[in-house]
Amino acid sequence: MTRDIADVPAVEVITTVAVHLMSSAAVNLGLAEDGEQHKDLDEARKLIQALAGLITASATEISTFHAAPLRDGLKSLQLAFREASAVPDEPGEGPGEKYTGPVRG
Repeated sequence: MTRDIADVPAVEVITTVAVHLMSSAAVNLGLAEDGEQHKDLDEARKLIQALAGLITASATEISTFHAAPLRDGLKSLQLAFREASAVPDEPGEGPGEKYTGPVRG
């Protein structure tokens, strides 16, 4: 039986959306099976940017318990994006870095 959306806690909605953004970004970074076939860095940039905004804006609302793993996943995607780019962005200019600050390995 489908749950009524009113019964779904906000933290669950936020983390579910974040996981979908992460998954889609990973596919567009070429990190999934048949990776190169689906690689699209322009799409990955947009998804990572949206993910960073969501995590940054909601971190205080969803608690550190939920936000910390999302931040870790975001950082991994940002680093993967930097690695996948033929011409890496300047520090602080990569996807989502206007929200997270420069990402270094």
